[in-house]
Amino acid sequence: MTKNDITYEDVLHFWIDDVGPTDWYTASDELDARITKRFLPAWEAVRQAGSAPWTDTPEQMLASAILLDQFSRNMHRGRAEAFLLDPLARDTVRTALARGDDAAIPAPQKQFLFLPFTHAEDMATQDEGLAHLERAMPGSPTLEHLRAHREIIRRFGRFPFRNAALGRDTTAEEQRFMDRGGYGEILRELRAAQDEGAA
Repeated sequence: MTKNDITYEDVLHFWIDDVGPTDWYTASDELDARITKRFLPAWEAVRQAGSAPWTDTPEQMLASAILLDQFSRNMHRGRAEAFLLDPLARDTVRTALARGDDAAIPAPQKQFLFLPFTHAEDMATQDEGLAHLERAMPGSPTLEHLRAHREIIRRFGRFPFRNAALGRDTTAEEQRFMDRGGYGEILRELRAAQDEGAA
């Protein structure tokens, strides 16, 4: 339990039952505000402690991953704080996967044990996450999104759409990429290549 009495059950009930899969990847000021109002004190407690809040069971590991990785992005959208706890999120899910916790978590929420890898700006971690997801959730629609993230890192070595938040200069090549649609363009290219390969 965190110091503001938020429990792992609170996180899971809110994200899985209240929000649900249809809105997990919808950018919404209203949802961001709801998450911030309810869970920011828990996030701040974790930042100060430097350790995951719940780790004893697979469900607790899932809740920790959601708070550290996903809620960070909702609460701090467009700011450097969105990525602050990423290393801790990856360490947490590596521990969970090493002890087989993912086998106890049903789809589709299981994917949140793999997303911290796809948010990393290095190829080895991208490959690690993709291998885990291919093993645990073969055929999942989430796979194409992990492959798209990996392709961006392969091309640029970083996510250009984070540059402003992190105070990084954007290269001309990165700007052209974002002007053409950025992440959406990568998805279209990967889908076209897949269709061509299947033809």
